[in-house]
Order: sequence, then structure tokens, then C-alpha cells
Amino acid sequence: MAKPGPITLWKRFLSLPIDSRGKTLVVAFLVSVICAVLVTGATVILRPIQQANRAAEQQMRLEALLSAIPGMSEVLDEAGGGALTTVVVNLKKVAASDVAPEDLPAALESAENWTQLTPEQDLASIGNRPDLVQVFFLRDGDDISLAVLPIYGVGHGGMIEAMIALRGDMNTIAGLTVTNQTETPGLGGRIEEPAWQASFSGKRLDDDSGAMRFSVARGHSTSEFEVDGITGATRTSNAIQRIVRFWMGADGFGPLRDAIRRREF
Repeated sequence: MAKPGPITLWKRFLSLPIDSRGKTLVVAFLVSVICAVLVTGATVILRPIQQANRAAEQQMRLEALLSAIPGMSEVLDEAGGGALTTVVVNLKKVAASDVAPEDLPAALESAENWTQLTPEQDLASIGNRPDLVQVFFLRDGDDISLAVLPIYGVGHGGMIEAMIALRGDMNTIAGLTVTNQTETPGLGGRIEEPAWQASFSGKRLDDDSGAMRFSVARGHSTSEFEVDGITGATRTSNAIQRIVRFWMGADGFGPLRDAIRRREF
């Protein structure tokens, strides 16, 4: 006797009662297999689109973040086109960290990710320095045309926080903006004035020998390494000088600046 063919078996299956347990199980199995195949196929097809969308969304978040910082939009515009990226840098190893920006606050809860500073090192009066720092790069091809770095330290009235942007040579300041301060209104508080912050643009940090020369003058600047001092706010002016010199120096972003010059980022 010949065995029934697939079509005959399928007809017999369809003829089973709707409430048949066997028929219900088979239909459920077939539906789950078909759905799994469709979902897998859709995932494979849509993955490149999803990755592109995530990259575009991240780019928009980065641009929005930096654009929200007063004065930084102009700096970015002057730097020209390119891809804006962010990375968490390990300052101790002078390398990109595997810590994502969103995980940085949790990572900094560990004492292992901080370096204790000696009194001689601690120009910014911060006590210890985080080893992991989120920085922003504007890239033009393989080259970094702009680096935006967070800096902070103690001023006359309390903590001063700022963002400093360096041009591709990692020596010329493209701009500086103070993001938080508690200095005396009308005196040290003038560090938030756009006109004073604009005076940082074009100033150099190091001389041709590599020695740190940046300073805040007592009065009007007289060289390419100086910015104008703030009248009546000597302590705040000195604090800004110390903060910039610390973070741009060997115990701050100095090694990172050198690595960027060597095209290691």
C-alpha cells in the first residue's frame, strides 16, 4: 500500500476538528516558526538602518550638548565641518577608555579611578583628579580639528567649571566658556562675561620650546600667551590661570594633547 503524499497529509490535517489538540499544537508551532523567521529577517535587513539612525541620534545629542554651552556654538562654527565625537579618556593611560559616557558617573564612584595630587601638582586646588574624563573631538577626516575639554578648580568664591576648546595644533585656544561659578558678582563673577571669555580665542598655551606660558595678566595682555586680567578680581584671575595651567599641563590633559599631535587619537 502506497504511503500518502504531503498534499494528502495536509488535507487530512486541515480536516481535523478546530478544537483538536494536535491541530492546535501544530498550528501554534508553525505560527511561532514563521514569526521567528520574519523577525530574524527583519532584524538582519533593518540592522544597518538602525545603526545609522543611532549614529545620527548620537550626533544630534552631542551637537545639542555642546551648543547648549554659551559661546561654544560659535567656536564649533569657526572650526568648520567634520564629525563631532565624544570619548571617555583614561588620563592615567592616555588612551580611550572602554567606559561609555553614560556609565562615567558610576565609574567615578570608585576610588580606583582617581589620582591623588601632591600639593606641588595641585595648581587647581582640587585634591584629586579623575582618571576618566569625557572629552569632545571635532574630526576632519582622520585629523582632530578641535578638542573640547572640561576643566575646573577652586576660585575665590568656590568651584569654577569651564570648557576649553583647542584647535588642531593642541596649543591654540579656540575658545573658553565658564559653565558654573560662585565668584563675587561684579568682580570675579565677570568671568562669565562674553567679552572676557572671547579674549581667550587665539591665545597660545606653550611657547616653541614646549614650556607652559599661558597666564592671566594683571591688567591688559601684552603677549600671545596672555588674556586680560579682571580689575579688582586678582584672586579669581589667578585661579583661572592656575586652572588652565593645571589641566593643560602634565597632570591634566598635557599627555593627551601630545598624543593627539602624534595622531594616536
